[in-house]
Amino acid sequence: MSITETETGAEQRRLHDTDTAAAPWRRWGPYLSERQWGTVREDYSPGGDAWEHLSHDAARSRAYRWGEDGIAGFSDDQQSLCLALAMWNGRDPILKERFFGLTNAEGNHGEDAKEHWFYVDATPTHSYQRMVYKYPHAAFPYEDLVATNRARGRGEFEYELLDTGIFAEDRYFDVVVEYAKAGPEDILARVTVHNRGPEAASLRLLPTVWFRNTWSRDRPEPKPVLGARPGTPGLSVAEAVHHRLGSRWFGVLGGPALLFTENESAGSGPYVKDAFDRYVVHGETGAVNPSGTGTKAAADISLDVPAGRSATIRFRLSDELFTGAAGDTRAFDAVVDRRRAEADEFYGALLAPQLGDAERQVARQALAGMLWSKQYFGYDVERWLTEHGRDPLAARDIRNGDWFHMICHDVISMPDTWEYPWFAAWDLAFQSIALAMVDVGFAKGQLDLLLSRRYLHPNGQIPAYEWNFSDVNPPVHAWATHLVYELDKSRNGRGDHAWLEGVFHKLSKNFTWWVNRKDHDGNNVFQGGFLGLDNIGVFDRSAPLPTGGYLDQADGTAWMALYCQSMLQIALELAVQDPVYLEQAQTYFEHFAWIAVAVGHETGSAAMWDEEDGFFYDLLRLPDGRAERLRVRSLVGLLPLAAVTVYETAVTSRYPQLIEGVQDFVNRHPSVSSVLSRGRAQGRQGEHLLALFDESRLRRILTRLLDEEEFLSPYGIRSLSRHHRDHPFEFRVANRTYTVSYQPAESDSGMFGGNSNWRGPIWFPANALVIRALMNLYVGYGDDFTVECPTGSGVKMTLFEVAREISERLTRIFLPGPDGRRPCYGGQDIFATEHWRDLITFSEYFHGDNGAGLGAAHQTGWTGLVAVFPNVFAGLAGVDLLDHGMTGVLHEMPGRGDQR
Repeated sequence: MSITETETGAEQRRLHDTDTAAAPWRRWGPYLSERQWGTVREDYSPGGDAWEHLSHDAARSRAYRWGEDGIAGFSDDQQSLCLALAMWNGRDPILKERFFGLTNAEGNHGEDAKEHWFYVDATPTHSYQRMVYKYPHAAFPYEDLVATNRARGRGEFEYELLDTGIFAEDRYFDVVVEYAKAGPEDILARVTVHNRGPEAASLRLLPTVWFRNTWSRDRPEPKPVLGARPGTPGLSVAEAVHHRLGSRWFGVLGGPALLFTENESAGSGPYVKDAFDRYVVHGETGAVNPSGTGTKAAADISLDVPAGRSATIRFRLSDELFTGAAGDTRAFDAVVDRRRAEADEFYGALLAPQLGDAERQVARQALAGMLWSKQYFGYDVERWLTEHGRDPLAARDIRNGDWFHMICHDVISMPDTWEYPWFAAWDLAFQSIALAMVDVGFAKGQLDLLLSRRYLHPNGQIPAYEWNFSDVNPPVHAWATHLVYELDKSRNGRGDHAWLEGVFHKLSKNFTWWVNRKDHDGNNVFQGGFLGLDNIGVFDRSAPLPTGGYLDQADGTAWMALYCQSMLQIALELAVQDPVYLEQAQTYFEHFAWIAVAVGHETGSAAMWDEEDGFFYDLLRLPDGRAERLRVRSLVGLLPLAAVTVYETAVTSRYPQLIEGVQDFVNRHPSVSSVLSRGRAQGRQGEHLLALFDESRLRRILTRLLDEEEFLSPYGIRSLSRHHRDHPFEFRVANRTYTVSYQPAESDSGMFGGNSNWRGPIWFPANALVIRALMNLYVGYGDDFTVECPTGSGVKMTLFEVAREISERLTRIFLPGPDGRRPCYGGQDIFATEHWRDLITFSEYFHGDNGAGLGAAHQTGWTGLVAVFPNVFAGLAGVDLLDHGMTGVLHEMPGRGDQR
């Protein structure tokens, strides 16, 4: 397709064409990771030290095995051919080809990216993408960042790039990278360099194209080739020939010199991976191949940018041979500008018109970050084990040795492109909910992927993440599956029954794994283990307890209750077309009932519910048969609140035989009847509510939840009560004291070695579950049920109003205040200045008291849920949820109609 051809399709049409296989608009995207070094996949060390085996410094000269990385990268969905931007400011000791950060051992709070880049815009088919990178004029302070952070303790702040003073007087470049597709396989890139400083500055830009090395290992593929081709005046061209992709043409407007080398490790020949660094930075002219061939090529462009001015370069990767028109910058820019306008149109229809400009900006950038964070993930575990010299069928003493069946070669939504360049199971479930706003087809595919035979363990376990696939993440896939199905159904007028049915059967296998593996005594109380909450507990829940015995986990049990409720909802939906699923619905109802009995049956010290505190706690089961509550008021004890689901009469009235079966079950088991009568409410339209608590317990939980001295922060719900700031929980075992105290920012515990902290900060997935629970409870209890919010304020709210209040507090993290400052940036003054104030990052978690972003600084992941909350509540303005029920939330959301 010529870039001068008029386009008639908008983004919705491209999505439709993609989902119906009419055109492969998703084949190319930002699937190149920001970091491949330091990953488990690339670790071939004897001791499994992934960070040290392939470091940032080594990445410059060592060819990767399983993937590639680059700055502002683009690639095909198998990462066969990659496109990215390298640069040099004339002062750095190395060519800037990938972002820098600290390893887990170097940072005083674990691994941490030490660069500033921002994902500003993106469409779901990647027809338009835009990001901004802040590149200093001065030499990048690599050694200073490492040495200063290494010298600091856990009680001190991290030493960040801004702290070095390198951005003083605005002496940096804003490198703005835009991608636009003229066709599904025709990618245009426009890079605009703004010199923000007071003096002219020079910059070398190297748009780079290369093949992932799949030809130098065992079972090699045919070696591809890049070669210079004759261009037209003002246009430099290289042809890329690949056995699967065929021919692609890489063209750079302006006619710069093209450099060629091989994507091979140093020492393997005269032309190797680090050739461009040696050529540009060190002046080694012999480092590049004078014959103009290789497997890696770059254009060498020198820019002199006056103070306060900008310069632009343009390049293109296409499946069609360029013509002279490709050198026309006006035609090139017309395509890029058109795609940007179509992105505006897409989000204009998607986001609720009631949202203000600032809220729309937050939502759009959050979704852009999620779309930029779709990465290719390649990992054949059996091959990886074999390459370690291990027998895959007997390698149980090496990381992931019992996951030899896994074969991964997919584009996956990652929590982050640098600090987490690998999938995480429960993150992915939450990410799919936000992604369903923009691309429900991709969201469905993501939920299905981890349940596929290539991922799901033969025993039914879902892989957690590459550091340890056997770690246990919360089972949220069923809940996310049902929600995404309902979103799809509400938008398109019909549900994807075949998809839901296929996922249901795989979820059933995983549910059975949970029942058989994580119920220690077979009494419907679950242990779970790690469950992704890192250091929130008294002990490392991934390891044997120092006391012996085991933990009955309030959160593990609540997750399983929610799992049952979600599977029951799915079974009821499937039964609309096939009544055979009524038996499954009955089964999952009974599973939930027995969990509810188990939670409510025990009394005294053997119960999770503490009547004195009005809260749920983990139970420590000791070897001598005693049980002791671990009285930590945390998210662990709040999660039973999340196990609440509304079943609407429109569904249940269709199945009188199911109602009869449920009634018969309850009649036969008086213990079930007494417990379920406490957890069942009936809404105004006859909706049924299933929960693990009655109204009395609900009020007591909410009193703590909405207390600003406990869980309710000005910026959402904390993961640990602030009560533990002055009253730390202590538990003594064998002359050692284990302590849990409120830590609203970075953790002071090295329990899991990284920068994650659940001991007080605000996490979006937990808040999402609380908001969902409150809205379900509102449908069940109605307008007559009100609580003080905040506790002790005298202000009465319905549970719907409480949910909206929490949503508004969460959104406030990213909105500029009266002084123009966004809480997410804490006390950094530079983020209130002209060229920073509209650039937002969506961190891993947030300070429990002031809302500052913490952890993975560029993470979107589940924090992208901030795009969902305000959109939902804006869409419900004027809607009587008690009349509409929970489906009203979906049917009244903006963006309805055919989104594909």
